Amino acid sequence: MSDTIILLPDRVTGFPSLDHALKQPDGLLAIGGNLEVDTLVMAYQKGIFPWFNEGDPILWWSPSPRMVLKPGELKLSRSLRKLLRKNFYQVTFDYDFSAVIAACASTHRDSEGTWITHAMIDAYTALNDAGHAHSIEVWQEDSLVGGLYGVALGRIFFAESMFSKKSNTSKIAMAALSEQLSVWQFQLIDCQVYSDHLDSLGAKLISRTRFLDYLERYCSQTPSCANWKQVWQWNDL
Repeated sequence: MSDTIILLPDRVTGFPSLDHALKQPDGLLAIGGNLEVDTLVMAYQKGIFPWFNEGDPILWWSPSPRMVLKPGELKLSRSLRKLLRKNFYQVTFDYDFSAVIAACASTHRDSEGTWITHAMIDAYTALNDAGHAHSIEVWQEDSLVGGLYGVALGRIFFAESMFSKKSNTSKIAMAALSEQLSVWQFQLIDCQVYSDHLDSLGAKLISRTRFLDYLERYCSQTPSCANWKQVWQWNDL
């Protein structure tokens, strides 16, 4: 364990060992580098992600323990199941990534600061164009009322952010993601850090070592999905 933050060059060829990650703030590993597609893919494969505020340098993190959810094991309340059965909302995958990330940025800008910066939006849009980042949309007629986005590598999904404009619509997006990833034989949804909300949905804390074992085993495996883009339907509630 080091008490020094590693400075990355503009052209990133690798990340430092996670043994260098700080305990306080939890998981801060490195500063600098870039947000190019290859850099982000390399980071996620190693259990590292960027998080920084507007105007700050890029900060790279790998917290321990790690909050994760097993696909298909999301806890659904009785009221949420009832809402889903009504088909009041339509759920799609990869229909409007740009609108989802913009809505997530707006939500966090209002409540938590501006960590989904313009640079982050550009970077994850490029990841989407490259086939690595994906969105789940929840619609009320033609209005986008909820959703989430994240990064898929092999059989691991790294959830990044979600938003709701109507009650429970982010939970609907997460429920759709969890069930579909189970069908596609994904092994883990990375939720990054603990929150009471994630705990209530069934997410669990695991050690960084165990998390890295998942990444080493499953990031290189091909999932059983040919195309993310779809109109999604509940099959068995």
